[in-house]
Amino acid sequence: MSGRTVTISEVAKHAGVAVSTVSYVLSGKRTISADTRRRVLDSISALGYHPNAGARALASKRSNVIALVLPLRAGMHVPVLMRFASAVVTAARRFDHDVLLLTADEGTAGIRRVAASALVDALVLMDVELDDRRVPLLRELAEPSVLIGFPARPAGLTCVDLDFHAAGARCAEHLAERGHREIALLGAPSVVYDRGTGFATRTRDGFTAAVADLGLEGVALPCEETFDEVYETVRDLLLDHPGLSGLVVHNEAAVSHVLAALRQLGRRVPQDMAVVAICPEDVAERASPPLTSVLIPAEEVGREAVRLVMDKLEGRVVPDSTLLAPLLAVRSST
Repeated sequence: MSGRTVTISEVAKHAGVAVSTVSYVLSGKRTISADTRRRVLDSISALGYHPNAGARALASKRSNVIALVLPLRAGMHVPVLMRFASAVVTAARRFDHDVLLLTADEGTAGIRRVAASALVDALVLMDVELDDRRVPLLRELAEPSVLIGFPARPAGLTCVDLDFHAAGARCAEHLAERGHREIALLGAPSVVYDRGTGFATRTRDGFTAAVADLGLEGVALPCEETFDEVYETVRDLLLDHPGLSGLVVHNEAAVSHVLAALRQLGRRVPQDMAVVAICPEDVAERASPPLTSVLIPAEEVGREAVRLVMDKLEGRVVPDSTLLAPLLAVRSST
């Protein structure tokens, strides 16, 4: 029956039951015999019936929609962000939920607007800042929320992310284990630090703390995204720190530019400069040479965020904080 919408009456007729029986099978509000339930489900499958979302929402007081709040701002690497978004969408569908993507940087106004409209059951927020102005509102809303990222004061919130502080530290530790005594971090673009974005700041803090604990010489710098800017940063870094032999890159857009700049400046990887990246696995594997890296687990974080928000919708107790331990894969670059 392609080309038009199948009605619940047609499903009932096909299965040889009353319309109310089909409704009870769909809602689960009454016990239906296994044989009758199977006939109804077979008819639903055969006819390609999809319950009316509006009617279902009225009955359940739910929209079956999650808002993913993802403001696309300067300094954000969109391909990696889309990995998180795709993971949230895929996970939500497993719970029979769709995703409303909010990309405008409306701050609290956008969240208030969506919450007041009853368009969504819950919210998942990304690009979390240490002093995030959305946080006080989230504590007031009736709709449950989960943050992918951690503000400075996460009490009363539900947050999930890679442990970026530990990731920065792990990269420094790995270079120290390889015998490097003077190392550097090339991080996110300046605008990301200026906003106080949590993941970038925590990586830098973890790196600098490990450098101090290990008695290393180290410097942490922002890194822009164009080749000319990256080349200038790397050139000046090598001039200012001639003993530098280890480099951590936490900027997916700049990874290939850093490697190209090192080649142009006569530095071989890993013979003259060891390089570790914090990036998706495929970015590390495609590099030349393949990069030792800490994986950014976008798929796992997205799935966990959806699971947490669904648990909250069902009234289940969830942990306030979920930090995924960094996993370092050693490849040719170190």
